[in-house]
Amino acid sequence: MLAAKTILQIFIKLTFYTFNTGRDGMNEYDIFLATHKPQLLASGVPELFWPELFRKLKHQVFDAGESFSLLYVDYDDNERSEEDPIWTVAVTKEGGVRADNPCEIYLIDHAWTFRTDNARQLLNEHPPLVNRLAIMMGIEQEGLPSSVVTSRILSGVWKWCNMYSLNAEGLSVENCMPIWYVMDELGSGILHSDTPNCRVVPFMQVTEQMTYSLLFPTENIYEGEQLHRDFVEGVPSDSKERDALLLPWRYTSLAEESFAQKEAPVEYFLAGHIEESLPNPDAGIPLFDGNGPLKVYCEYEMVKQYLTDPAFEIVESPDDADILWMTNHFKQHKELSESTPNKFINQFPFENVITIKDLLSIVCRRMADKVTDLDPLRANPKWLPVTYNLKTELIEFVSYYQNRARKGLDNHYIVKPWNLARGLDTHITKSLPQIMRLQQTGPKIVQKYIENPVLFERPEVDGRVKFDVRYVLLLKSVDELFAYIHNKFFLRFANKPFELNDFDDYEKHFTVMNYSQFQLRHMKCEEFLEQWKIQYPKHCWQTIEGQICEMLKQMLQGAIKLGPPCGIGSNAQSRALYAVDLMLEWTNGGLNIQPKLLEVNFTPDCKRACEYYPDFFNDIFNLLFLDQENPDVFRKIV
Repeated sequence: MLAAKTILQIFIKLTFYTFNTGRDGMNEYDIFLATHKPQLLASGVPELFWPELFRKLKHQVFDAGESFSLLYVDYDDNERSEEDPIWTVAVTKEGGVRADNPCEIYLIDHAWTFRTDNARQLLNEHPPLVNRLAIMMGIEQEGLPSSVVTSRILSGVWKWCNMYSLNAEGLSVENCMPIWYVMDELGSGILHSDTPNCRVVPFMQVTEQMTYSLLFPTENIYEGEQLHRDFVEGVPSDSKERDALLLPWRYTSLAEESFAQKEAPVEYFLAGHIEESLPNPDAGIPLFDGNGPLKVYCEYEMVKQYLTDPAFEIVESPDDADILWMTNHFKQHKELSESTPNKFINQFPFENVITIKDLLSIVCRRMADKVTDLDPLRANPKWLPVTYNLKTELIEFVSYYQNRARKGLDNHYIVKPWNLARGLDTHITKSLPQIMRLQQTGPKIVQKYIENPVLFERPEVDGRVKFDVRYVLLLKSVDELFAYIHNKFFLRFANKPFELNDFDDYEKHFTVMNYSQFQLRHMKCEEFLEQWKIQYPKHCWQTIEGQICEMLKQMLQGAIKLGPPCGIGSNAQSRALYAVDLMLEWTNGGLNIQPKLLEVNFTPDCKRACEYYPDFFNDIFNLLFLDQENPDVFRKIV
């Protein structure tokens, strides 16, 4: 098995050793259960099979071949379609296998274990694995370069792979990312059925740092019968959701379903949300005597280091502060307004409607054009990439995808968790089967990928690369909307020339380089603007920035159109700083430039801003808390 070894070692330290005390008098089977029982229960492995599973793991017994055979499905010339199986597995054990026989549990080895960011590298480094997978997947190799075979494996693997993830206390977010695996030939040969007769579940043998799959019958299977498992367990058999999730294996058209999106109910905004209170409506704006500096309690080191204006003083206790600058989510606005009405807080009630990706798309759609003759497949509003929640809007997305496919429109998408940042667990693809598999790895949104981005010439990498722009957005009030952008914006660049291919090449398609091992291209906005005039003399940046300001204004208007919890709440004590990430897209055949809103970040990293502009926080605090509007530094957008 390839990869994942380090991850399993971490898991052992956190999980196995917790059972390492109080074991006197325990036999080996008791120790096995102490370590693995929660996993077996969660996977639904009947207790009947546990002793035999322990025995087979201990002695490394792989005896599935004694009860089952892998059979090649032979078709007449040109008769097999893409959906038709290549292999199947049948019972060859005399008398068949019985669901009540405690010995009928089998270990299935894994042929390949990978993460999406290292899959191509693993295949390039292991040619025998490429050959094995190609045979398993029915991919013709004769006369084809290995790179083409590898690409076909990566494209087709989504109907062959399965997934697990680790979730233990102390694991980093990176180490909790999904791990994909392809079972060996026998495991991969078991076909799908809506009426399965067996189950196959992943299993981690913690003590040996190994993963397997466990095969066991759910009903009696007679000699000569084929094995079938349910590829989408737990999804109702008569649901459209099941049809969508089975698309990697069985095509169903959902194009006649509506792809229109509706305003989410109040319950959606509260689901999984930490309880939050609203301020006392009678509380006024904080008042100060003005005879001394405002005292600032901050949890962010950059504020401590760069807030040097004598009008402010850093204090070590929140009790002593006039301004609370928190990096953790603050939810007790009612309590703050009643107990300390003269304190500011750097957060607004229910601001998560713009800082969480799926909620952001909902509030932005409130600003859609109401013109009835618009193409329903186009983005509306035009500055928001079309976005669907893959849990609550799965059918709508599949319909949208299939309707675009009918018209021959571009169908590239970016799939990303709505609750993670830094590009973690983010994927770019035009494969609907891949998107359906990614849907099963946790909460995700799918967003139309900008297939025609405005590029930036980087001579040092011999080409034009993707870039995104980060604006600092300052919000002073939502009761009467007051918001500004900092005139100094920030650039992030890809490191390789852009092409609409090789979507697993991070440096070609992503711009966030400061959290990885990749080279970060530093450029101040002043240098960028000089280069912009040279590269795009017909497109005035001031005009583009005007579009950006209008976009941000509309985004905020959408965010306060409804009250909490569906919108940002008013609070006289609240002031906030956000980072807005956006890209530029060519429209009208490359004649016009359209800003596209990507995301809004809570408590963003401002290290680069401070290093580039040492008065960054001085200016921001003067604007937010002392009402000093410096037009050389800020632009009011509303």
